[in-house]
Amino acid sequence: MDKEKKSTEKKSSHTSTVKGRLDIARGGMGYVIVEGMEKDIVIKPNDINRAFHGDIVKVQVNKESGRGRRTEGKIIDVVERKQNTFVGNLQLKRDIAFFIPATDKPVPDFFVPIEKLNGAIDGDRVVVKMVKWDKSEKKPEGEVVSILQATDLNDMAMKELLIDNGFPLVFDEVVLQEAMKLSEAISREELRKRKDCRDILTFTIDPVDAKDFDDAISIRNLDNGYYEIGVHIADVSHFVQPNSILDKAAYERATSVYLPDRVNPMLPERISNELCSLRPNEDKYTFSVIFQITNRGEIKHHWIGRTVIHSDHRFSYEDVQTIIDSKEGTHFNAILLLNELAQQFRKQRFDNGAINFSSQEVRFTLDETGKPIGIVIKESSESHQLIEEFMLLANRTIAEYVSKIKIDKEPLPFPYRIHANPDEEKLKPFVAFAKKFGYTFDMKDDAAVAKSFNNLLKEVNGKPEQHVLEQLGIRTMAKAIYTSKNIGHYGLGFEHYCHFTSPIRRYPDVMVHRVLQECLDKNIKVDKKMEEKCKHCSDRERKAMETERAGNKYKQVEFMQNFLGDDFDGIISGVASFGFFVETVLHKCEGMVTIRDLSDYDEFRLDESDYALIGVRTGKKFRMGDSVKIQVAAANLDKRQLDYHWLP
Repeated sequence: MDKEKKSTEKKSSHTSTVKGRLDIARGGMGYVIVEGMEKDIVIKPNDINRAFHGDIVKVQVNKESGRGRRTEGKIIDVVERKQNTFVGNLQLKRDIAFFIPATDKPVPDFFVPIEKLNGAIDGDRVVVKMVKWDKSEKKPEGEVVSILQATDLNDMAMKELLIDNGFPLVFDEVVLQEAMKLSEAISREELRKRKDCRDILTFTIDPVDAKDFDDAISIRNLDNGYYEIGVHIADVSHFVQPNSILDKAAYERATSVYLPDRVNPMLPERISNELCSLRPNEDKYTFSVIFQITNRGEIKHHWIGRTVIHSDHRFSYEDVQTIIDSKEGTHFNAILLLNELAQQFRKQRFDNGAINFSSQEVRFTLDETGKPIGIVIKESSESHQLIEEFMLLANRTIAEYVSKIKIDKEPLPFPYRIHANPDEEKLKPFVAFAKKFGYTFDMKDDAAVAKSFNNLLKEVNGKPEQHVLEQLGIRTMAKAIYTSKNIGHYGLGFEHYCHFTSPIRRYPDVMVHRVLQECLDKNIKVDKKMEEKCKHCSDRERKAMETERAGNKYKQVEFMQNFLGDDFDGIISGVASFGFFVETVLHKCEGMVTIRDLSDYDEFRLDESDYALIGVRTGKKFRMGDSVKIQVAAANLDKRQLDYHWLP
């Protein structure tokens, strides 16, 4: 055996191949995070091999590099791109065009053929899609898909947020064409497969500006004295078939993204706003759970299956709240009965251990150009709770049904929505902090913790420390995720839970509908990739939330530009070694008071256990929940950053 062959054999015995997500640091060094491995794999810049930050990659690992040092590897393939579109600037010289991405991560310039400029000229801020990257080429080839107009900074900012988080701005033409081919006709053949609910009183309740209505409620009295209440959900899976062009586009996004001035939808408008939207006075395909319920809120029977409905009326939440308050109006008897039952369900949930975190939503009032001119704070009203309780009931019922089905004595892979029990170590500092305000916790078991949380939330209501304790309480909780491992939902107090009720805007709901129909048909196809799909959906959900938070922050900064130099009352909403965050009482806009800003007064140190900054000489304390006065010092739109001065 020659030396070269021996060397090759020796080399192969010390290498293995793994798959993970690439994280590229600003300096260009790469780190691949592999599930199940304690340490990341280090990738030198020359070994990144056409991969981008966030990509799922295949790595050849050099086992020998683990001797006291971090394991090193080389990327040999890109399995899945995190994003294919980028924002940046175009450079055009002598009929040769290059695109320079605007990102703090190392991304190469793109070559853009002249025929793919689509009207862009030198210096334009553009969105470019990567078309290909041949192994023989040093640079990827791109195509201009959109020109961002500098006159509309808001539009540019929102689009950049979406692209940076891997959400395509538009659907490919082939996807739109597939959506247009779908028929809205209710066929006789399909009707024969469904329960016909069109003659039952049915209506939708949604935000006043909603366009996609994916849930409806029906109600009628039965001869046995029970109420029949149906929860009807848009049947997206009828139109979006597995592995189709539409399905792949929806899975890639996995969720709609809701920014202050727009929605970036998971599905083309032809599906989300037309075919599947449960609009009034139209026959629609739905997937339903129909309950028989007593006037005491006892569930006596339920039926699950595909249906066809006809919505008789479209209500806004405000319409329904007016009916609840005045006890009169369109279909008021049905609304009042549903509300009474919903409140009974709600009480039962909290009695059984669900945690009652209040939901306060801050929304901007925008002018015709998208500029924020005011802020509206929305509290959860009984009309919201009415819909919430019936959707929770449907989601729980579906999860319970599927959880009983076994394949070869093993649980059926299914996208459950789970929420882990609280981590005691994370809980301890919060419990100690709450005690300083006079609130005690029983840590005997998880049920006692939930009861303590509810007692705290009830007692703190309306008090100055309410907001900070609610926010800190939420932060101590685990994040809800999608997984095939059914461990229940601690926050809701449910042993089984899934998402069934919003398939227009969430891909896991589409997966739930598909598995559910297979169970009903007794024709189950076990999806071995279920856990991988759940993880993808959880990742995309997290990215959507980050995008939405960044969009709201942009609007906060844009709004507060009107108040530079003005003074406001605020509440300290967070502390760090470099300063403290303050949320204005009037507008709920958060900014930072830096340590540097406080340096003339004292030198401050962070006390993590007390969630406070404490002055070394004066003992002056800035603690989460404290009331302070601030002045708006700076509003930086590029960084989405507000700077406040503390006013002694």
